[in-house]
Amino acid sequence: MAKDTSSQGPITIPKWDVALEALAKEEQQKLARPLSLDDFRRLAQQYTIRLDDIMVTMFELCIHGEWQYQNSDGKPHKITRKLLEELTAGGRLKDEDLQTFAGGWTSLR
Repeated sequence: MAKDTSSQGPITIPKWDVALEALAKEEQQKLARPLSLDDFRRLAQQYTIRLDDIMVTMFELCIHGEWQYQNSDGKPHKITRKLLEELTAGGRLKDEDLQTFAGGWTSLR
């Protein structure tokens, strides 16, 4: 059996939706400010994407240090795996699950 010589080692697969990450990053660059929950709602409606899918992606990006969430006072608020699991324990994220996230989301890369 031939050995695969084109392999460069293990492939790292992100734990988030890279297309939604690109959409959020582009929107943040366009607006030149942190993104709000209202921005994500607008993007979800504009592109016919579930708000839940966008926000789970944002939580994953924060967990992995790619983005940061700041509360409404502008103070960084650590997003943890435990928090995401608690929010999604009943299935998909609901609008009421997100009400406490009235701050801003910023790309760190």
